[in-house]
Amino acid sequence: MTFWNDQEGIAVGDPTGKCLSIIITRDGGQNWKKLSCDVLPEVAEGEAAFAASNSNISIKGDNTWILSGGMKSRVFYSPDKGENWQVFDTPLIQGTETTGGYSMDFYDENNGIIIGGDYTKPEANVANKAITVDGGKTWKLVGDGKDPGYKSSVRYVPNGDSKEIVAVGFKGISYSRDAGKTWKNLSDEEFHTIRFLNDSTAYAAGTNRIAKLKFE
Repeated sequence: MTFWNDQEGIAVGDPTGKCLSIIITRDGGQNWKKLSCDVLPEVAEGEAAFAASNSNISIKGDNTWILSGGMKSRVFYSPDKGENWQVFDTPLIQGTETTGGYSMDFYDENNGIIIGGDYTKPEANVANKAITVDGGKTWKLVGDGKDPGYKSSVRYVPNGDSKEIVAVGFKGISYSRDAGKTWKNLSDEEFHTIRFLNDSTAYAAGTNRIAKLKFE
């Protein structure tokens, strides 16, 4: 779940019928309306919306992106707060119930990153990271065949010019300063989600733990 502003918000779940289950509020969460499959792209069999770290939805302005995974891993896009939708393919590993995209973030309306893999094979690092420079229409693999493997949460460092990225998972914390081409391992500690307070402070959360990260 996430909000465009203090009144309008969106939440997503696994498919019900032939489309993702998407609900939208226009009154601060007091009432929610489920979008009809008539206005949403049809999902493939076995395509789902992974809830890992509450980061499979990203918003910039009126733009909204939703990342799917499983048998099919795609990006669902709305330019107008959920009124109209398109869907775009990704090159991420897919084809089983545990593969695909798990987390997504956009630095601005053009530059975005998706990350995931297969949580049952966390060391696997092929086709689990991709970036876009055209607002999600096309995606290109980065750091392919290089660590990190599976991650459940990814975030751009604020004011990092879409180059600095941090990703966390149960195999640790990884950092990139070149838009995902290469990564440095910062910690082997297990975390599931990360959010930035500002461009120098972030908070990561895992099982029975919260950590404060400082960036210089």
